[in-house]
Amino acid sequence: MSESKHTLRIGLPKGSLQEPTLELFKRAGFNIVVSSRSYRPTVDDDELELRLLRAQEIGRYVDHGFLDCGITGRDWIAENNAIVEVLTDLRYSRATSKPTRWVLVVPEDSPIRSVKDLQGKRIATEAVDMTRGYLAKHGVEAEVEFSWGATEVKVPELVDAIVDITETGSSLRANKLRIVDTLMESYPQFVSSPTAYQDAWKRQKMETLVLLLKGALEARDKAGLKMNVPADRLDEVLATLPSERSPTVSHLASPNWVAVETVITESVVREIIPRLKTLGAEGIVEYPLNKVVP
Repeated sequence: MSESKHTLRIGLPKGSLQEPTLELFKRAGFNIVVSSRSYRPTVDDDELELRLLRAQEIGRYVDHGFLDCGITGRDWIAENNAIVEVLTDLRYSRATSKPTRWVLVVPEDSPIRSVKDLQGKRIATEAVDMTRGYLAKHGVEAEVEFSWGATEVKVPELVDAIVDITETGSSLRANKLRIVDTLMESYPQFVSSPTAYQDAWKRQKMETLVLLLKGALEARDKAGLKMNVPADRLDEVLATLPSERSPTVSHLASPNWVAVETVITESVVREIIPRLKTLGAEGIVEYPLNKVVP
């Protein structure tokens, strides 16, 4: 079998999603090294060939078959009208686990209160097709121009409104801007070209990647907890644990004690441990998780 059939070409987003994406791959078990002068990162998996590209371009390159698969936003897939197979949503972003939003934004003191007020106005955005579709849906005619960046500074001197992407809205508020409406919510998605999806080896490789990446996301903000518990207090301990699933209970050499192990949300560990101690638990160990695979 030729070498090409054993290589999966995958596009990873550069820019604001780059570091959280590399961290996600690390938690999934892949060590990626990025050179400052190259768009071809190296990875400790000879079956992967990585390309670091703008998220805006990845869907198009996957659609055209230059990449077998990639991670890019649902928004950019829609903006490029890319024909791809979506293997899964990957619910992470640059700062939080919340989706990013494309929002219609105006200055705080603008008379524009709804999409209908945009009739005959000028709007700047990087998502031109998305914005035009939004206006058409509401029966509004307005001029939409492509923005190469720094969109927030263009209102009100250059344009009447902008359509921009935000995660928390803090930057917009800092620039005294007001959100009028949300056009789309978007998460990164793992997408495949239709051709690669039909290739048995590539499809299996992609499904393995998706399994590991989703396992890494599932483990985010969770921790493992194990302890020894007096057998006669087991029911009380189990009632105290807000476990993701039923805890594992194992018998110890001493008939009076059992071992309990579970997975819980990391933020509640500090509240749970003192309560466990009052119930007689000993040898309590908290440990980090890289992956939780259902």
